[in-house]
Amino acid sequence: MKIKKLVSHYLLLLLLIGMTEKSIAQDWANLSKYESENKSLQPKKSGEKRIVLMGDSITEFWLKIQSDFFSNKPYYIGRGISGQTTPQMLVRFRQDVINLQPDVVVILAGVNDIAGNTGPTTNEKIVGNIISMIELAHANKIKVILCSVLPAANFNWRPNDKAAQTIVELNQLIANYANTNTIPYVDYHTIMADTQNGLPKEYSEDGVHPNLKGYQTMSPLLEKAINDVLKS
Repeated sequence: MKIKKLVSHYLLLLLLIGMTEKSIAQDWANLSKYESENKSLQPKKSGEKRIVLMGDSITEFWLKIQSDFFSNKPYYIGRGISGQTTPQMLVRFRQDVINLQPDVVVILAGVNDIAGNTGPTTNEKIVGNIISMIELAHANKIKVILCSVLPAANFNWRPNDKAAQTIVELNQLIANYANTNTIPYVDYHTIMADTQNGLPKEYSEDGVHPNLKGYQTMSPLLEKAINDVLKS
């Protein structure tokens, strides 16, 4: 009986893996996730401002964990997808950013690239993808805010003992590009990192994703950057 149950669970697992692989193959960038929401979004009214937050799980979970940060700001539009890397974001940038006609796009990306979620990569390739998103935004008269990758000492789903240093080096490249091109840069890493360049338990349960206190630490930094850009 136990053997039958094990076989049954094993077959179910194979089925789920197969379904996941099939869905990824059919929609690698997960364009379907926000497709209906994008279509139902009302056209911008005269004088209305619109901010799109583009990113991965850290952006996606923000609305769920710190909903009050968004409650009085209907012009903040979250377009984060858990687990995504910068090439996936680049593929969906037109649908989930440009077509929404925002005034500003906030880009927070790179941690999943370092984790290797879509295969091995380099910091230079990650920055290249981010630059491509920036160029698309500027070509469509959308202002950009760049964010540092949050600190992380390791990844529980894909161990990498070089993660912390790689993140530091990636952030330096992003900050340098932002400074050279006069793009606002929100530095979450400096104020949140512990002595090992990890994300302490004070801000995170798993060392990667912020908890409520983590988001409460991040939100005033982002809000200031957005307000400054809208005034400029």
